Amino acid sequence: MLTFVGLGLFDKTDISEKGLRCIREADHVFLECYTSLLMGSSREELEEYYKKPVLPLFREDVEQHPDNVLRLAQEGDVAFLCAGDPMVSTTHADLRMRAGALGIRTAIIHGASISSAVCGLSGLQNYRFGKSCSLPFPQKNWFPTTPYEVIEKNLTQNLHTLVYLDIQNNRYMTIPEAVSLLDQMAAAKGTAIPLYVGIARAGSDAPVVRAGKGSILADVEFGPPLHILIIPAVLHDMEREYLEMFAGL
Repeated sequence: MLTFVGLGLFDKTDISEKGLRCIREADHVFLECYTSLLMGSSREELEEYYKKPVLPLFREDVEQHPDNVLRLAQEGDVAFLCAGDPMVSTTHADLRMRAGALGIRTAIIHGASISSAVCGLSGLQNYRFGKSCSLPFPQKNWFPTTPYEVIEKNLTQNLHTLVYLDIQNNRYMTIPEAVSLLDQMAAAKGTAIPLYVGIARAGSDAPVVRAGKGSILADVEFGPPLHILIIPAVLHDMEREYLEMFAGL
């Protein structure tokens, strides 16, 4: 059996009791390490907490070479761990489908997700979010503008946009870096993004939430990762009041 276990947002204590029981009863435990991370707990701390060895998996292991995980799931109980909620990422849905095609039983134990946590931290209403996007670090001859196209389309429909910031090995995109990239894309089109909401370390005891123009957020000290960004549409009165009260708008 293959069980996808969501670990929540920040550290080892965010997991549900059901998820913790599943891990402790599993024959093998794998931790997906490329879509997101628990910044409040190391893998070694997780092993100590679970009382089980935890083997890391990276993108290539899951998307191109999942045979070992699937073989072990055919023979016994495998727990596949990931930060947040397991099925927010399409790469995990693909793995579940591969398991199903092999006749392997699967299950999902959900965890708190950043996609819902941002609503509570920002006060932006969840039904007003359009399509989300990911903002990658530009490379030498590669500066993708798809994220801005998603934002533009959402804004024309008066919808908020959740922007996931890039993670590469031990490099984590910050809110000021993201704002700078998006401002460049907007300037190239002769437009501007009027308002940003930046959130750092959702799920921790001290998350940072700030709202304002790009020039304002560029000077905010958001602290350690993980960071995430929202581009709001026209604010409802309650959304504006919430941001004024809790995000310094």
